[in-house]
Amino acid sequence: MPYGSIGGVRAAPTILHLDMDAFYAAAEQAAKPSLRGKPVVVGGTGTRGVVATASYEARRFGVHSAMPVAQARRLCPNAAYLMPRFSLYRSVSEQVMELLGRLSPLVEPLSLDEAFVDLEAGGVADDSASARRAGERLRADIRAVTGLTGSVGLAGSKMLAKIASEQAKPDGLTLIEPGTERELLGPMPVRTLPGVGPATGEHLRRAGMTAVVDLVEAGEDELVRLLGKAHGVSLYRMAVGHDDRPVVAERDAKSVSVEDTFEVDLHDRVRIRAEVVRLSDRCVQRLRAAGRSGRTVVLKVRRYDFSTLTRSETLRGPTDDPAVVREAAGRLLESVDTTGGVRLLGVGVTGLADFTQEDLFAQAAGERAQSQSAEEAVDADPGGGVPAAPVPEPPPERRWLAGQDVRHAAYGAGWVQGSGVGRVTVRFEEPTSAPGRVRTFKVDDPDLVPSDPLPLVRAARDQAGSSPASRPKSRSGAGEEMSSP
Repeated sequence: MPYGSIGGVRAAPTILHLDMDAFYAAAEQAAKPSLRGKPVVVGGTGTRGVVATASYEARRFGVHSAMPVAQARRLCPNAAYLMPRFSLYRSVSEQVMELLGRLSPLVEPLSLDEAFVDLEAGGVADDSASARRAGERLRADIRAVTGLTGSVGLAGSKMLAKIASEQAKPDGLTLIEPGTERELLGPMPVRTLPGVGPATGEHLRRAGMTAVVDLVEAGEDELVRLLGKAHGVSLYRMAVGHDDRPVVAERDAKSVSVEDTFEVDLHDRVRIRAEVVRLSDRCVQRLRAAGRSGRTVVLKVRRYDFSTLTRSETLRGPTDDPAVVREAAGRLLESVDTTGGVRLLGVGVTGLADFTQEDLFAQAAGERAQSQSAEEAVDADPGGGVPAAPVPEPPPERRWLAGQDVRHAAYGAGWVQGSGVGRVTVRFEEPTSAPGRVRTFKVDDPDLVPSDPLPLVRAARDQAGSSPASRPKSRSGAGEEMSSP
């Protein structure tokens, strides 16, 4: 059904923005009964880690995303600090995105926990009342399927729908009626508008503009003078509530990358090279998981003084060959001075494609090297061409990370609370159990093994809401409820 628009905004609030509430931390609280209602911080747990998400209980102490974990620990020392479990978050995200897909064919994911939905394109809303019903049903379905909560914003444009969902947090729904945009936006800080970061915000503040209404009163010409034509025009249009960006179902990834921040600066060139190799392999794993290949390899190096260098090399064709990516990243590393120490390393691949153009020269060279290596092994062995078996190296000490899923042969499923001095402490509980007991083991206890995350909601709860259109697929594989040992 075609819709009308007023100044770039739809005449009905049929654009929905969903933002899951403190997603990573909420998922951890749902998975770990002993943490419910308590402050939880998810992110890097080392001295140089960064907060990915903080629960609302931790936010009351001033902890927020992108904050250094060391600072968060000072503000909230009694919080549970956990490493991210992206396999769990992706699994829950897929369930949420499936529910969104049942509302409309036009779903624009922004991240694992955030998306826009065009309700009108799905035929489920054409006015305020039907949009509100769809939003409330979605919130109920998400809670039933995942056990988590999400905040919903409804408006006639993407910008306003996102603002509405922020106002709805946590666990609420806000609908902005078309025609009320300018009145609503006027008193808001200029940082509310997309594209206004700290630098632009400070520039506008020095010019006497701190609220959105100040931008409207200054006029488009003045904003162009201050910020340049493209930014000035765009900002003025948003200040008056004009946003005609459509919901785009396919958001094609432009790059795949991984990076690590080290607790202690790396000075050893051999160790730095080894880390680049490891990151290259991780990057290719992600690339292959996405079914993509790429032709430009990018190396990122943040040095001891926080200066960040980026180097790139474009190959002759797209590749998903780990050897090719490793070699390119290694060549890029040779052009970077790491004498003073390295704080962060990253490897990425851009120029993505859905196919791979084999590098025949590299392939041939690899085959020759492999053949030569085999011949040398035969020549070196006087006993008829069978090389001697390599001497096995002793296994490294097992490492357990806070929040990691484990299973014990006697006590069942649990998660790591902490480890050190050759010991690991585990709390044995499941999403559907009561808070569990804590036990400590040697780090190399053969009965303790890593495990996959358990579903947050039992398989029996395989239907959400009363509407056939909102019923999720049945789920299987939930662990049995265990009694505390």
